[in-house]
Amino acid sequence: MVQLTEELIAAFNALKVVPLATADRNGVPNVAPMGAKAVADPETILIMNNFMQKTLANVKENPKAAVYLWGDGVKGCYQIKGDVEYVESGEQFEAFRADVTARLPHVPAVGMLKITVTDVFNCAAGPNAGDRIL
Repeated sequence: MVQLTEELIAAFNALKVVPLATADRNGVPNVAPMGAKAVADPETILIMNNFMQKTLANVKENPKAAVYLWGDGVKGCYQIKGDVEYVESGEQFEAFRADVTARLPHVPAVGMLKITVTDVFNCAAGPNAGDRIL
């Protein structure tokens, strides 16, 4: 299993919103901003389904996703790829839902993407751009 480092977790947490990329079974891409997010553990990222349409349809057809980390508070530029499971119940979902709705009471919080990290890549400009880090 691939585990996010403390630096990568800090980068993820530094960003208020992260772009989440998915693709349907034909490879048609979609990128959407995600603000209801958390690192559950070094191997798992959670993203709440509040208003997902294309993203949810895509992960049901093709359970893969990528998160892009770059911006203020991030030392570097990273792409995290993973396998996605859609979850609508259970302890982890209920705990995450409670956290999200406490911060954002107007959102429906109807399900979550549970992303198991499979790869991490460098996306900073330079000779190591595109290199697999983890």
